[in-house]
Amino acid sequence: MVHVSIIGTGNMGGALVKGLARGGDHRVTAIDADPDALDAIDEHSEATSTDLTAAQDSPVVVLAVKPDTVAVVLEELDLSGDQTLVTIAAGVSTDFVSARTDATVVRIMPNLAAETGDMAAAVTQGELTDDIRELLDDVGEFVEIDEDLMDISTAVNGSGPAFVFYLIGAMKEAGIEGGLDPEQAETLAAQTFKGAAETVLRDDRSVDELIDAVCSPGGTTIEGMKVLRGSDVEAKVIEAVLAAEQRSEEIAEEFHDD
Repeated sequence: MVHVSIIGTGNMGGALVKGLARGGDHRVTAIDADPDALDAIDEHSEATSTDLTAAQDSPVVVLAVKPDTVAVVLEELDLSGDQTLVTIAAGVSTDFVSARTDATVVRIMPNLAAETGDMAAAVTQGELTDDIRELLDDVGEFVEIDEDLMDISTAVNGSGPAFVFYLIGAMKEAGIEGGLDPEQAETLAAQTFKGAAETVLRDDRSVDELIDAVCSPGGTTIEGMKVLRGSDVEAKVIEAVLAAEQRSEEIAEEFHDD
């Protein structure tokens, strides 16, 4: 059972703490300057601390703080070359972090579904150890990418859950307008997205082929698809992802060392 220290237990750090606890293969020490944040995940952690030195004995340390806090934390965090530091801060490059620690650095972009074991994550290629692979497998799926693709990954799988929540909300509202009560509509909409996503991941057919499989000639689905295909909804989704990518690039510019 690998000992993991997670520094920063906000939304993403907290999701990782809960997801790893749920998986049962890791011992987690949660570290945060805010005692209230630690209280929120206390039952999911083996230990909690407000002191960064609590991470010194962990073979794997996850840095789950905001980008503008990374440099400050790294100044105080004393890790050895035998440890691996996993950083999840948007826009903060591996080189920026590596220059400030002796630990081996792995950069990932996870998302909040780590809490339920359904995370999608992108990982930079290069220093991916078995311990990190096992950690990521414990909370979801991951792909290995070149670091220059991390901004678009941040937009697709990092920001993506918010875009999907928005679409679920729209389908929920349609159900309510049709007479379903809010709880019924939310369950049907959310489970439909979950099932459709699993189908895409497990089925050999393309997304377009799967759409065709649902669209029986003269049926209900094809009428709805006519509306979607006649609108600019696809363009707007792409625009939203590219806007998130651009913001990730802007953040990255702030962390370029001279």
